[in-house]
Amino acid sequence: MTEKPTVLVREADLADAGDAAAIVGVLDSYAADPRGGGQPLPEQVRATLVPKLRAHPTTLVLLAFDARQAVGLLTGFWGLSSFRAQPLLNVHDLAVVPGQRGKGTGRALLTAAESLARARGCCKLTLEVQDDNTPARLLYDRFGFRDVRYGDSGPTWFLAKSLD
Repeated sequence: MTEKPTVLVREADLADAGDAAAIVGVLDSYAADPRGGGQPLPEQVRATLVPKLRAHPTTLVLLAFDARQAVGLLTGFWGLSSFRAQPLLNVHDLAVVPGQRGKGTGRALLTAAESLARARGCCKLTLEVQDDNTPARLLYDRFGFRDVRYGDSGPTWFLAKSLD
């Protein structure tokens, strides 16, 4: 059974060195996990991530803390639904450190993101998830995320083309 979250979620201060370290630390723990690729973040990413997030005009970063330790992260970007002509929030990263998973941290981060999105008049939250990431898919399903369908079409796919 999922425990009630004992975490505090707040918007990260991207100019604060402690929050910057927390962002890199939580994201690095996910990157090093097999689900995140099994490799720590490259040094160049560690050094430039927070300054680039700070410079990006639509960034939202939420941190979850258990006592004083950062245990979760949600990185999102504000966007616009052209079909609804309303703002939206795309959840780009949702990461929880291994020892905190299954305790409600992810739900707490999503709840905070939804609250902020509603306050801005957003029409929806969007995200991508790997098909075989069963724990995340279950969380998102319980939170109300669904495959997008337009009319009688099948699910909408999220596609990417690397420009490297």
